[in-house]
Amino acid sequence: MEKAKRCAIFGNTYQPKKSEAAQKLFDALTDSGIVPLVDRPFFDYLKGEMHVSIPEHQLIDGNDFEADIAVSMGGDGTFLTTAMRVGKKEIPILGINTGRLGFLADFSLDDIAQTLNNYHAGLLRTEQCNVLQVECEKGTCIQGYPFALNEVAVLKRDNSSMISIRVDLGGEYLTTYQADGLVVNTPTGSTAYALSVGGPVMLPGSQNIGLVPVAPHGLTVRPMTLPDNLEITLTVESRSHNFLVAIDGRSETCRDRTRITIRKASYHVFVLKRPETTFLHTLRSKLLWGSDARIVES
Repeated sequence: MEKAKRCAIFGNTYQPKKSEAAQKLFDALTDSGIVPLVDRPFFDYLKGEMHVSIPEHQLIDGNDFEADIAVSMGGDGTFLTTAMRVGKKEIPILGINTGRLGFLADFSLDDIAQTLNNYHAGLLRTEQCNVLQVECEKGTCIQGYPFALNEVAVLKRDNSSMISIRVDLGGEYLTTYQADGLVVNTPTGSTAYALSVGGPVMLPGSQNIGLVPVAPHGLTVRPMTLPDNLEITLTVESRSHNFLVAIDGRSETCRDRTRITIRKASYHVFVLKRPETTFLHTLRSKLLWGSDARIVES
């Protein structure tokens, strides 16, 4: 007899409308014979505040868990947190969007039963995403999870002055940016923070890393696309003697002159996608890529 599949469920705890959505998910899991493993804070929120009826389940404490699939219930921020919790386990993640844009979390609860049927039948598409690893010299910063699915950003910590960011690529000096910050992003992160500060969009599967300055002080400074086998070293100086390192939005404070090394990690994050939806379709539908109010598509 085939062992029942297990689904690790993660979600945020600040969307009151989530009770109905969560109930739909648990009902669909029950009908599909999938055993839910619920992250304890999310369980406490659903059970205590939302009064959701949760079927027989197991609770997840920390990151020591095993599952066949992970479900992220929220927006793209929740998806990034789920990717962090899954870590190197190579568990495919299905993102259910209850937030706004939902670029990573692009499944809807309206058709969750059919989605789970497609998962059982092996019909969902799996996208393999590169991850960035961050190291600081002598362990002087980055106290938490040192990996990023989207981006690593070094940023000024206050509103007063720019920071100086020396960049070395593969041991060779590139330049020193005078800017509010610098974003180093994966192809997955090219449609996130990097895009908002002028970075290029990269297609999934591109073996590249983006290097995008934030508000640079110089007319000759432009974003760059690098091969992902390059090791990137950043050395930051600041008048306030400290700066921020943001890893997928999780911020740490570092002392200036700290050397930060960024390289491609040794593992991937696997994201489940609709079989009929392509990246280019998502660009057009969610980011209105190339839309022109003068043109009416037939």
